[in-house]
Amino acid sequence: MGQPLNRHPYIQILLVAVVTAIAGEFKINPYAGDIFRIGLGSSAFLLFLLLFRHLPFILTGVATGVSVLLFRTGLDLAGTDFTLLEIMARHCSAMVYYIVFAVLMRVIKERMDGFHPLVLGAVAAVIDLLSNEMELLTRLFVLGTTSFRLNEWTYLMAIAMLRTYFTTGLYSSISISRLRLVQKEQNRRMEQMLGFGSGLYGEVFYLQKSIGTLEQATLDSYDLYRSLKDGGEPAHSRQVLHITQQIHEVKKDSQRILAGLTKLVDREVTGDMPLSGILRFTVKSNQKYADMLGKNITIIQQTTSDYATASYIPLLTLLNNLTANAVEAIKDTGTIYLNIYEKEEMTVLTVTDSGGGVNDRDRELLFEPGFTTKFDDEGVAATGIGLSHVQDIVRLFEGKITVSNAPYAGGAMFKIAIPTKNLRKEE
Repeated sequence: MGQPLNRHPYIQILLVAVVTAIAGEFKINPYAGDIFRIGLGSSAFLLFLLLFRHLPFILTGVATGVSVLLFRTGLDLAGTDFTLLEIMARHCSAMVYYIVFAVLMRVIKERMDGFHPLVLGAVAAVIDLLSNEMELLTRLFVLGTTSFRLNEWTYLMAIAMLRTYFTTGLYSSISISRLRLVQKEQNRRMEQMLGFGSGLYGEVFYLQKSIGTLEQATLDSYDLYRSLKDGGEPAHSRQVLHITQQIHEVKKDSQRILAGLTKLVDREVTGDMPLSGILRFTVKSNQKYADMLGKNITIIQQTTSDYATASYIPLLTLLNNLTANAVEAIKDTGTIYLNIYEKEEMTVLTVTDSGGGVNDRDRELLFEPGFTTKFDDEGVAATGIGLSHVQDIVRLFEGKITVSNAPYAGGAMFKIAIPTKNLRKEE
């Protein structure tokens, strides 16, 4: 496999030199004869220097100047009766133009990113004009060409402004397109990271709870061992002690796994996010989920409070699970409403769907561990974080979750209320 082109700057320099030489042949001659031309070469060269900042400008200018000289000399040798020295004398000033242009661009290279596009265009026009003057001075010394009058200099300045502003405008358009592509890629990676973080947070929370259960089981088992031992049942006490040791080993293994997962979450998920961003990612991921299930579902979001929070992964975990449940509750076509607002000192998140709602007999059991109303075609219960763990996360933030039927939507409404002070990022 070949290496990327940007690892071979000399190839890029050669490419710039050749393309500039060819572009210079697309020209107009504002004055009699072919002594002075205005071509696309200078515009192409400026664009290359703006795009390929990593190249050494002076070396690129020398290579381009030599390439232009050789290219034009070769063309004239095939079509005129001038000698080689005469032809090279006629075109050596063009080589001087590109070298001077590159040297002056090198002077401003480190400051170009700080220039407004209009300022960059003006500076480039001045550099173009100065390079043209050096080209004309070279012609004066080599060929004895007379200098231009004031009105001709004015004309050259106008041409310089026109082509440099055109080139810098094209460069700005290319830069904006690049930024959009970069932003699109960053958004894609952010979505992946948030989806990963949200799922991982649920698993970490579940594992933490399991470790607590194992800890209590270890204590209970050890208490049973002591009771059996004190009660004169050594055989049973040794068996219970063995079970206690096994539970303890499982707990230690789980703690090691939890430590690794926690480090992974801390590394992948940092910073903060506004509530509107949490809703946006929730809508996007669950819209894809609905499309995957072949359902025509419209998700409507509304945010009347939009502060930044560092706890966006837990909130995203909650909203993703409740919204996914809403998607599954809708048979074929329907609507889901996501809403975030503040009421008094609480931040309220609601997920409302147009599904079948919740039966009264299920409402009391809905948040019980292990309870589910979802089974696959083979009768296997659904897996996932579950509403009991959603409730546990809400309680972790000292909040409360309730469920009711939503007459205006026709389905269920899950409502989470969390103290704003536990979510809002302090300024």
